[in-house]
Amino acid sequence: MYLIREIMNCKPGKVRPTIESFKNLSATMKEMGLKPFRVLTDVSGEPFWTLVAETEVSSIDEFFAMEQKIMANPSAQKVMAGYHDLVNGGRREILRIEA
Repeated sequence: MYLIREIMNCKPGKVRPTIESFKNLSATMKEMGLKPFRVLTDVSGEPFWTLVAETEVSSIDEFFAMEQKIMANPSAQKVMAGYHDLVNGGRREILRIEA
């Protein structure tokens, strides 16, 4: 199993709209039969205004197939339109779950 974390650094004042985007994306994913993201925000962090969307998959290939399926979905495209206006940047962490 793998834990995939999409870690975004939101622009000031844009955390709540980013949360809503990922909640809506998770709802779309659930409708597609996919496991929704777990959405987390920092309580105190470096840098401030960090949002994490994470999911677990059995393989890396499963994750990339899921990503392609989501990005091809018109509802998901609509939900994530303007996403880049909300964030300064981010990164992806891929962790193998050992225990």
